[in-house]
Amino acid sequence: MARCEERKKSFWERLCPCCCTERSQYEPDNDMRPVNRPDGGSRDNRPDGGIGDNRPDGGSRDNRPDGGSRDNRPDGGSRDNRPDGGSRDNRPSVNPPSPSLTPSIGGPLQVQNVDLLKQRGGETRRAHHTDEFEYDELIVRRGQPFKICVTFQRAFNPKSDRICVVLQMANAQPITLSQVNEFDESGWACQVAEVNGCKSNIWLNTSAQAPIGLYQMIVKTNSGEGPSNLRVYILFNAWCRMDSVFMDNEAWRQEYVLNEIGRIYYGTQNQIGERSWNYGQFDKGVLDACLYLLDCGRIAPGSRGDPINVTRVISAMVNSMDDNGVVAGSWSGDYADGVNPVAWVGSVDILLRYHQSGSSVKYGQCWVFGGVTTTVLRCLGIPGRTITNFASAHDADGNLTFDIYFDENMKPIEDKNRDSVWNYHVWNDCWMTRPDLPAGYSGWQAIDSTPQETSNGIYCCGPCPLLAIKNGLTNIKYDAPFIFAEVNSDKVCHQRMPNGQFKRVLVEERAVGHCISTKAVGSFARDDITYLYKHPEGSTEERNSVHTAARYSNKPLAAVDNEETSDVSMSVESQDGVITGSDINVRVLLKNNSNSRRCVSLSLTVGVMYYNGICKESFKNETRDTTLNPGEGKAVGMLISYAEYSKHLVDQGAMMLTVSGIVNETGQKLAKQHTFRTRTPDLVIKVRGDAIVGQQIVAEVIFKNPLNTTLHNAVFHVEGPGLQRPKVIKYGNIGPLQTVCVSERFTPRRPGPRQFIASLESNELSQVHGTTEVVVQPC
Repeated sequence: MARCEERKKSFWERLCPCCCTERSQYEPDNDMRPVNRPDGGSRDNRPDGGIGDNRPDGGSRDNRPDGGSRDNRPDGGSRDNRPDGGSRDNRPSVNPPSPSLTPSIGGPLQVQNVDLLKQRGGETRRAHHTDEFEYDELIVRRGQPFKICVTFQRAFNPKSDRICVVLQMANAQPITLSQVNEFDESGWACQVAEVNGCKSNIWLNTSAQAPIGLYQMIVKTNSGEGPSNLRVYILFNAWCRMDSVFMDNEAWRQEYVLNEIGRIYYGTQNQIGERSWNYGQFDKGVLDACLYLLDCGRIAPGSRGDPINVTRVISAMVNSMDDNGVVAGSWSGDYADGVNPVAWVGSVDILLRYHQSGSSVKYGQCWVFGGVTTTVLRCLGIPGRTITNFASAHDADGNLTFDIYFDENMKPIEDKNRDSVWNYHVWNDCWMTRPDLPAGYSGWQAIDSTPQETSNGIYCCGPCPLLAIKNGLTNIKYDAPFIFAEVNSDKVCHQRMPNGQFKRVLVEERAVGHCISTKAVGSFARDDITYLYKHPEGSTEERNSVHTAARYSNKPLAAVDNEETSDVSMSVESQDGVITGSDINVRVLLKNNSNSRRCVSLSLTVGVMYYNGICKESFKNETRDTTLNPGEGKAVGMLISYAEYSKHLVDQGAMMLTVSGIVNETGQKLAKQHTFRTRTPDLVIKVRGDAIVGQQIVAEVIFKNPLNTTLHNAVFHVEGPGLQRPKVIKYGNIGPLQTVCVSERFTPRRPGPRQFIASLESNELSQVHGTTEVVVQPC
């Protein structure tokens, strides 16, 4: 899809008042015509006995008391023969003097000026928790009153004057905030709070269910309207009890709405790594990019107040499938026409590129989709967080199991294995009520922007209540079966028999859904929230949830066919913290749990893999035979040298050891897939000098090449919210074992504790990143 059709016209062209004449459903017919006046007189039945064209002084509109008519003026000048010598079309100046602001005794009330009190550090922005936005516009949260100051040509008279405020979003009906004495729960209203000469402070209140977005504001009086170039952004409000995203915990609100820095976890369940991510939801231009995303998602203005609809559209629009969304995904390893997904360190550059070009940004993988989604959620005011699930199943056929097929010799049949287990997968949680579901399903909801499977024909996923996932209630919308399988499906191994049929030889109930992680509230620690997604592994409650999911999905639980004696156990372990360039040791641990001697034949295959469970190629195979005495345990070791894996390694240094075997005496089948990875060194970042708003300082990014080979085309990415806008630094080649230092000057824009983040990518080495805290003092 090309850039959104609405972008062909400017925002104000689309909001042209002459095109928006239809009366709002919220606007009463007599809103601006107080027929029943407090003094008992109506507009056409005046208390002084005069009607509109029968004036109390005896003069009508065209029969003036001074003897002059409209076109026969008392000063001798006619309408087109002005006393100053200027005619209607020959005016003395382009900008005539402004009318006096001195209060007059009478005359219709007219708006001269409107001050939105929109200063970043002002009372309104601070009260609405929008003072961090790098915008000079008024940004408020729905359901919470805010104040403006209106200047009239005379003092406001509460006995006879009436005002209202009209808000209108692009392509939507106008909403009128009528004047009231007190606000009520209905929301839309305005109230004149204080009159000081010609100036009046007016409080405005919006509905806690208001559609979020950018509005045009107009202040109207009985006789006309004020300036039409006023703009206000209205966002979701986690501080408002009437809002469907209300969160009754200030520490959580600070983390899940206002925190601009996150941690995203990756690696394997036994080798968990972390990286910083700049959500940057308050950076200049990001809010407009997020609203543009909703425009391109074709979500109707009236639906933009419902976080269920909004988050579902977000999960669809962050990926480029179907609708030319924000990020184009790629797992090919070839990123020559874009950016390597591991090089991104935040969402800001991605969203700004998308908004400016109208085209999907290349490239992303699951943590990029997750990071961008958290930015959009928090920017719009929906509490959100980034989630990592380790050993995450991708159930391609919807049977709630992860199926692996082996040949007669227990070697994987690659072209038949459509299901996969990702080393890790990143998605998001968002917080909201669910009035569309039975009671009890409000709170955290899972959404997933990575395009894996379609939902109602579109690549989106969620929102789905975590409680439904935990209890296996796959009938609860949206997309519960797919998310349940990611965290709690059983791993089933099938072996091909001589007759060509497949037999289930192994069911592993604890294979997926481990160490589900997110950044902790108020710190950079990892918070394990597996308990929110599943009951303790192996517990009665956990197995009941699996049975429940199978029942709702009409899928029978897998069981081993003709189960043989299983008295030999097997597990695999590998070294942690091995830096890329070093050799790796892995061990297969066998235990004979019987009272008899057992002979075991093993096949060991090592291959490099992408983190999403797809094996690129195998590069080492070995077979081993070992004998176990009764009760004996034994380790079978395997050394993988750097020379063996270096030419095959792909992004993130992930590998898989597949072990299969048979116990000769009993025919017991053994199978295990073990993923592991090599680590990359961290970048060291040092900031020189005191950080003060508006004063330039220097950051040094230091890196040592761990390899005995040259790194070609090295590129650094640096950024930090309130510190440094996203920047790409092309460095060139880095020699074997060479240490390099890149200096970057930047000027802090906002005070407080900040994070400076950097990454490095090259042809030979990527997934290198680092961060440091910078405490910025006010100027």
